[in-house]
Amino acid sequence: MSSAEVVDRLAGRVLLVNAEDRVLLFRGCDPALPDDKYWFTPGGGIDEGEDARAAAVRELFEETGLRLPAEELAGPVFEEVAEFAFDGLAYRQRHWFFLARVESWVVDTAGFEPIERTTMDEHRWWSAAELAGTAEVIYPPELSRILREAL
Repeated sequence: MSSAEVVDRLAGRVLLVNAEDRVLLFRGCDPALPDDKYWFTPGGGIDEGEDARAAAVRELFEETGLRLPAEELAGPVFEEVAEFAFDGLAYRQRHWFFLARVESWVVDTAGFEPIERTTMDEHRWWSAAELAGTAEVIYPPELSRILREAL
């Protein structure tokens, strides 16, 4: 894939962890490959005028209904550049991951964008041990280690 074909993006993501030290993940797919499911953290692209923390806070609210002040996010606790295909486009996306703690939270997906409604079908809370032992596809792949280190 040549650089002319790649969409460069920046993203803020959240490791939302409950009182049992479980992290919230969503299950989704690329619309072009609906049977290839994978799990990932809440978060998404940085809008104009935002920094990674502001994007993480906004995306957390849109995807879960949880509104947190920016100062309640610790970090970033991890940073990566991921290359992936989605909906026919190739992306190179720099992710900044922040940690947020809650006692518990009932996820409200009313704020999902249309593409999220069609590609994201499940969410659950995962322990670091479950992440390390699953055969499911998790992004980032080293999330079990990142979660242990962040906690």
